[in-house]
Amino acid sequence: MSMKTTLKGTTAGQGLRRLATMRCFPFLKHDDIISNQWTGPDLTIAVIADLHVVSPWVTLRHVRDIADAVNDLGADVIMLAGDFLAGRNLPGKSASMAEIVDALATLNAPFGVFAVLGNHDWYDCDLATRTQHAENSVVNALRDSKFHFLQNENLVINHPDGRFWVAGMDSQRPNPRDRTTGYHNPDLAFAGIPDAANAILLAHEPDYFAQGDRRPALQISGHTHGGQLNLFGWRPMTPSIYRGRYAYGHHVDGDRQMIVSAGVGFSGLPLRIGQVPEVNLIRLRSAE
Repeated sequence: MSMKTTLKGTTAGQGLRRLATMRCFPFLKHDDIISNQWTGPDLTIAVIADLHVVSPWVTLRHVRDIADAVNDLGADVIMLAGDFLAGRNLPGKSASMAEIVDALATLNAPFGVFAVLGNHDWYDCDLATRTQHAENSVVNALRDSKFHFLQNENLVINHPDGRFWVAGMDSQRPNPRDRTTGYHNPDLAFAGIPDAANAILLAHEPDYFAQGDRRPALQISGHTHGGQLNLFGWRPMTPSIYRGRYAYGHHVDGDRQMIVSAGVGFSGLPLRIGQVPEVNLIRLRSAE
């Protein structure tokens, strides 16, 4: 089955891959968001999370195929939700961020391709390790790319049907130089966005959703791999201080909403049990 056919399909045909898979080819997950808080344009948003590029599990060829297939979805916006690099404990040959950016270079959307960092993009970056996190090869490659890289920053998009903002937050996982804080800075990420503006937050880890920040109508996250081990909804390996609370899927808190993608790659072992890899296509609409 070709990559494009896989992404154009639905999860209905997962079959035995629901039980266990070592393949990275993602299925397409549709998410329909009707928001009381969003008064902006109808948007389709494609999400690619947690590539963790390492051969033979997720190769650069796989990444190129995913990029081409996502382009075929015709989304208004594409979000890259972090964790491009593979963990050091995952067996295989890791790719550099320069190679990963090159493999993703065909990605294109009318209103932009946005990217943020994940925790592995800090912890497993050799340059960051050598410089005590003063420098980062993922940051360098994304800054030099055509993508909108948001590191505690935001960008306004002038859509014909109304302006909206995309805020991008850095990883919330502890900074080795200060074990009590992460790399994220929400106030910087939302700096200059008007009150009650139409805003989307791209944040690698979903945990920030628990803070109750009402500025974004929608948060888009990855990080969890859907638990990577999903036993009929019990996800005991979810890397979150909230355990399985925000492990996967659509979450609602009042007018705020969040989508957590299961992502593409692997952590620890190149194996998913009960949780297939996915790319998300979100349709965001106003309830008005």
